[in-house]
Amino acid sequence: MIHPEIEKRKTFAIISHPDAGKTTLTEKFLLFGGAINTAGAVKRNKANQSSTSDFMEIEKQRGISVATSVMGFEYKDKRINILDTPGHKDFAEDTYRTLSAVDSVILVVDCVKGVEEQTEKLMAVCRMRNTPVIIFINKMDREGKDAFDLLDEIESKLNISLCPLSWPIGQGHTFKGVYSIYNKHLNLFEPDKTKIADPVIEVSDLNDPNLNNFLKTNELEDLKSDLELVDGVYGKLDQSMYTEGLLAPVFFGSAINNFGIKELLDTFINIAPSPRSREAEQREVLVEEKNFSGFVFKIHANLDPKHRDRIAFLRICSGKFERNKFYFHTRQGKKLKFSNPMDFMANEKSIVEEAWPGDVVGLYDSGNFKIGDTLTEGEQLQFKGIPSFSPEIFKEVENKDPLRTKQLEKGIQQLTEEGVAQLFTQQPGNRKIIGAVGELQFEVIAFRLEHEYGAKAHFRMLSYSRSNWVTSTDKKKLEEFVKRKQQHIGEDKDGNPVFLADNDFMINMTKRDYPDIEFHKTSEFK
Repeated sequence: MIHPEIEKRKTFAIISHPDAGKTTLTEKFLLFGGAINTAGAVKRNKANQSSTSDFMEIEKQRGISVATSVMGFEYKDKRINILDTPGHKDFAEDTYRTLSAVDSVILVVDCVKGVEEQTEKLMAVCRMRNTPVIIFINKMDREGKDAFDLLDEIESKLNISLCPLSWPIGQGHTFKGVYSIYNKHLNLFEPDKTKIADPVIEVSDLNDPNLNNFLKTNELEDLKSDLELVDGVYGKLDQSMYTEGLLAPVFFGSAINNFGIKELLDTFINIAPSPRSREAEQREVLVEEKNFSGFVFKIHANLDPKHRDRIAFLRICSGKFERNKFYFHTRQGKKLKFSNPMDFMANEKSIVEEAWPGDVVGLYDSGNFKIGDTLTEGEQLQFKGIPSFSPEIFKEVENKDPLRTKQLEKGIQQLTEEGVAQLFTQQPGNRKIIGAVGELQFEVIAFRLEHEYGAKAHFRMLSYSRSNWVTSTDKKKLEEFVKRKQQHIGEDKDGNPVFLADNDFMINMTKRDYPDIEFHKTSEFK
């Protein structure tokens, strides 16, 4: 029997290509959920007006999300946990890790640009885990692609069946609102960017004569014929296909003007899955189990610039988490107790007494946690699915202020443990090499080193463009390989040897010369 508290939880991530309106949509959910009173446009410059979920200084300056933020609120007797992810491809790894901690996903597509490259990559990650996906087509208040053309493009590019559950009335300057196919209900609003407006008309029957006062005859006729076509082509929602990740419900709207948000939220809480069982390396962990278990999917240092703090984000998978209770850290084999675990509302935090599967709690961390760590009530478990990927850009860290060496080392250590980028240490000389997916990560590291640790660093470009973790069943052969290839070997944060190469040709040649060595593209080689 699954506890009612678990059934109440809906934990999901909002993902998209940069600039599709993901952070705005997150903020509007909070607005409709009563968690905030007014919404501020994401890119305003005044710090106090910047978006609720973008709270790191660099995010406010650039108007982009570079770290995942976690927010919870209550809506219609449900507990909604949103994880807002970075859209920028340089921070894709943070997004991939976050997707391991959610039960479903809302994918935002810009109606003007349609499906973009990053959208396809994100969809591939959802498919790896069969995560249920809902698609929200945003910016319908702009002149964009035709609704039916967009559906065709999404189906073919993302390779997923669709089922529209809401439909737009007009588009661009003629956009009037959204009809809920799922609830057979129409709300027409005046656009409002900052707060929830009262509907100017609410009807459940499209033949209601009052509609003629708000919609022109041709608008109403177009809507009716569109709905007939949608029904004929896409049919009704097959709930089990959605839950298995084979079919995506589609919603239309304009997040900035609050159009289509309520339709999405009201349907989402009915159809989105509650927390489900999770795979650990040892066995499947059932959500209804009595004993607590959970894993760390993200670490964030200095959430509060006034306090030097480090918070580990823990996703609860089974049982009930309780404050001040001892839990077993499976990697370190020791027991830990948490006296002030945190519940999140963007950058507002409050102490939580208990939490249930699906919830994300923040644990103050003095350096015990790494990404992927598991906590249990004593059982030796390790949850699956948070690998490190091979970076593409490698730069050596050069200290610009020798008097602040300690601060620099601490900053580099903490930021790489947080997963901002990967750190490889090379001998002799303890050279620090940072590996990242994109240039923007180096900007973020330099900015945060200076503003949070008071250290200045310069990054010198290296010729490497590939990294492979290396293992061997023969310990001696591995030691010999590491010795011979010393100038190409770095150690990762866990002390594992990593072979750094300039190109694929060099890796293939080395593989041929050392047949006893195994090369791995991710750190999941256990």
